[in-house]
Amino acid sequence: MLFSISHVAEDSKARNGILHLAHGSVSTPAFMPVGTLGTVKAIFMEDLEDLGINLILGNTYHLYLRPGLETVAEAGGLHKFIMWDKNILTDSGGFQVFSLAPFRKIEEGGVRFRSHIDGSYHSLTPEKVVEAQKILGSDILMPLDICTESGISKKKALEALVITSDWARKSRDEWLKLKENGIGELFGIVQGNFYMDLRERSIQELVELDLPGYAIGGLSVGEDFSIFREILAHSAGLLPVEKPHYLMGIGTPEYIFEAVENGMDLFDCVFPTRIARNAMAFTHSGLLSFRREKNTRDFQPIDVDCDCRMCRKYSRAYLRHLYKSKEILAPMITTYHNLYFIQNLMAKIRSAISNNSFISFKKEFFGRYQSNRKHSI
Repeated sequence: MLFSISHVAEDSKARNGILHLAHGSVSTPAFMPVGTLGTVKAIFMEDLEDLGINLILGNTYHLYLRPGLETVAEAGGLHKFIMWDKNILTDSGGFQVFSLAPFRKIEEGGVRFRSHIDGSYHSLTPEKVVEAQKILGSDILMPLDICTESGISKKKALEALVITSDWARKSRDEWLKLKENGIGELFGIVQGNFYMDLRERSIQELVELDLPGYAIGGLSVGEDFSIFREILAHSAGLLPVEKPHYLMGIGTPEYIFEAVENGMDLFDCVFPTRIARNAMAFTHSGLLSFRREKNTRDFQPIDVDCDCRMCRKYSRAYLRHLYKSKEILAPMITTYHNLYFIQNLMAKIRSAISNNSFISFKKEFFGRYQSNRKHSI
């Protein structure tokens, strides 16, 4: 069995579970740090293990371009190439179809695109993406899909949905062909833009494929939080209860709590590591900016309520000095702390679900945490 639910909270749809993967079990709800190019930026793999992380995300599109599938295959697969013996989920490159729009052309059979690295032309098909992820040795595979931008017409959204569903079927068929030779678990990706009936259609068509798990895509792409909440709640409520649920592209407390409350199990986002490279840290009071003058002589820890080894050792004043001096050590320290903060938050969320106190824990957390970035301390 891929996924087992151990407890559902009495006060919400929040649930605890275990995801049984080839490289170890993952307790859910769980956050996946993003390691697009085979590395989570500014942190050693050993430190990820120290943080208790056993599932990270890589990107098929980027790894296909560099270092290339032949190099990874010669190394013995992505796990051996990056020296990581825990689990890896690989995104297909569907989001790059969305985010690198000037470089690609969507065709019925797949995507033709120009490399953002050297300008060379390449084609990706649903089948080729599944084959690539088998070569990588991914524990969870994602199919090629089309993530559409906010504000497009319903006609355009429907056209993208029809192609995404067709690609999902082709991906499933290719995955089943390769399954006897050993391959990870294939999740489907729900699309449909911000149209409720298209979301419903997408879910219905994916559920008919009976895939191991289901992801919700196309959210947290710049829409208002109220719209995010509405689409998420409606979509999550239609997913098969017994399958793992993955909400793509979220990594801040306000989005994580909302996702968990609606029964989502997995999340990923570059946010915790990206803000570390931009001199910002999570604290229990909100985001801390080391660019602020007032931190020049602030000798408190990064977060006074955090017991990670970075907070036990380094002060805000020292971190501000490192960032001002453009020292590489600055984002390394803050990346570790930010991932610790999120990992610790996930552990507390799982505990609150077990104790049927998820909603009260959420209120307690946001009673202090200031989620607006304008109010960073």
